[in-house]
Amino acid sequence: MPVTTRHDPSHREALWELESAFDRGALITVFGACSVEYRGRAASSLGPGDRLLILKPDGAALVHTDEQRTPVNWQPPGSTHHAAVRDGRLRVRSERSSPDETLIVRFSTVHQLSAMAVTGGRDLAVTGSEADLRRRILADPALIEPGFEPTAIERDSAAGPMDVFGVDAAGTPVVLELKRRRVGPSAVSQLGRYVDAVAEERSAAATADDPDSDDPDAADSGTAADASDTDRVRGILVAPSITDRAAELLADRGFEHVALDPPAPAGDDTGADDTDADDADTDDVDADDAPSS
Repeated sequence: MPVTTRHDPSHREALWELESAFDRGALITVFGACSVEYRGRAASSLGPGDRLLILKPDGAALVHTDEQRTPVNWQPPGSTHHAAVRDGRLRVRSERSSPDETLIVRFSTVHQLSAMAVTGGRDLAVTGSEADLRRRILADPALIEPGFEPTAIERDSAAGPMDVFGVDAAGTPVVLELKRRRVGPSAVSQLGRYVDAVAEERSAAATADDPDSDDPDAADSGTAADASDTDRVRGILVAPSITDRAAELLADRGFEHVALDPPAPAGDDTGADDTDADDADTDDVDADDAPSS
């Protein structure tokens, strides 16, 4: 989809859209009531007001008001974007390390958020889409692991639709999060929300189906559902490669990574390095720290 737009999203919905747009390498605009803070070679701040934030896939960040043609605050290309929900506000942070500079925009209200696929002016070799990667997996599920059986695509959940849902050889539910290129911590956060949503669904269903679930004697006798079996859901991140920080977060959650590329277009032998903006390993995992709802 070339353009996605959300009007008056909640902070959590805006966070999800931002994480997805970061992963896609989209051009992002966010308009709303916000305050702005800059820390670096100098320091500056702007109090509450309606402003337009533009986040570009090359790392540039621009804050515009209703006056003049130049932004009131900005970060140059090469910066890294992060998002989180903190203290009841959506926080968007743009950082660069040389020199050490940080631009922080805190939205109390988001009126509109748009993400656009803009390719003009960038010399990129297309190496396949996530849809191509999904088709490859559906055609040969053993690429994930022997015995894996896909049962649904775009399966809905409380956290949104997941790329591929299925079961492993033992019948354990498996959530696949697909990425067509190298990814970092935000992809692990996205996978975690889907896994948590499915685990909550299974736990609720088991409780509803077991009339003795609230009876402590039934639990002692072993007739109640085993919560560990009920809540067990595997999460697998499928991407050509991941950052070191993403690997650490996967291990922390007990998730897995399967290295798999989407099929390259016919005649494509360029071997271009198409990587995500968050390839650089970072200890900042604010987007991942935000609790799922």
